[in-house]
Amino acid sequence: MKMQEILKNSPIIAAVKDAEGLQQALQCDSEVFFILFGTICNIGEIVEQAKSAGKIVFVHLDLIEGLAGKDVAVDFLKKTTRLDGIISTKPPLLKYAKAQGLLTVQRFFLLDSIAAANIDRQFAVSRPDMVEVLPGLMAGAIGEIAQKHPDTPVIAGGLIRTKEEVLAALKAGAAAVSSTNQDVWFM
Repeated sequence: MKMQEILKNSPIIAAVKDAEGLQQALQCDSEVFFILFGTICNIGEIVEQAKSAGKIVFVHLDLIEGLAGKDVAVDFLKKTTRLDGIISTKPPLLKYAKAQGLLTVQRFFLLDSIAAANIDRQFAVSRPDMVEVLPGLMAGAIGEIAQKHPDTPVIAGGLIRTKEEVLAALKAGAAAVSSTNQDVWFM
């Protein structure tokens, strides 16, 4: 099943930031997990817990303690875990991960108009399978990115706390929302 279909059926992504959150997330209906924590020593166990629960697992490579932002980190994760994909802010890493057969999510922080203008340039380098826009409360920016890249699901992430905010992001064109807020996982 393609990620677009999966996100359509399960538009809430559990963005897990600690071990306690992982235990809660394992109880929710989200089909997709973003793992935002761990170390080189325990990331395999974290991924295995989620995979054993039937989840599609993306690891935010930039946030795993002990891993450098280099191709070898992608190789390590692919060899030692059953992850499905990589999240990163670094286009060359995503390009490499995609060449290794992993799904990719490029995370963009929209701090100002300069950051927004750089999206197309970075997108051209990495050609990610999905993009995540933070903060996810920026409906106009989400809609613009979704229109420019209609074949790439846009994920709204960051600061989403209410059902109204989830619905606004989806209405703006997001394929899904990712949230570390456990209340959102169970909406």
